[in-house]
Amino acid sequence: MKRLIVGALVCAAVAAVSAQMPKYGVTVKVAKNADPAKYKTYTWAKGGPSADKAIDGQIVAAVDKELGGLGISKAASGKGDVLVTYYSLRRTDVDLKAKPDAAGAQPQYPVGSLLVAMLDPGTRGRLVELRTDKPIDLEPGKSESIINAAVAELFAKYPTRQK
Repeated sequence: MKRLIVGALVCAAVAAVSAQMPKYGVTVKVAKNADPAKYKTYTWAKGGPSADKAIDGQIVAAVDKELGGLGISKAASGKGDVLVTYYSLRRTDVDLKAKPDAAGAQPQYPVGSLLVAMLDPGTRGRLVELRTDKPIDLEPGKSESIINAAVAELFAKYPTRQK
């Protein structure tokens, strides 16, 4: 009887995991103690930057542009109202629900994840977190337009822009 129960639980867990599809799009989290409307200046802090310096520069420039559009400017000296950082990751997702090809391989596609965080300058606790996960085109020369679009999509959901 014990084997039957354990077997049923394992089957249920496998079915639940295989039924989950990756969620793509933008998510925004705001800490309970955060008031994004009060942030007027920021300072960059080290996060998990891209190893590619060109990509890193494009992400920083895109975030600077979007923050400027919100009326949040880079602090001229000292710490700003918030610290800003980002984390990026490129991964390969596998479509487990699709039919395998002739070699038995499931379809795979590249996915980019970008998280921009606004931190409390004193505690470094996260105040605002903006994250996007989406399939990306890895064609050379398209990175800047992909990054600009992804960052614009993130900041379109910034809390002060919500109705």
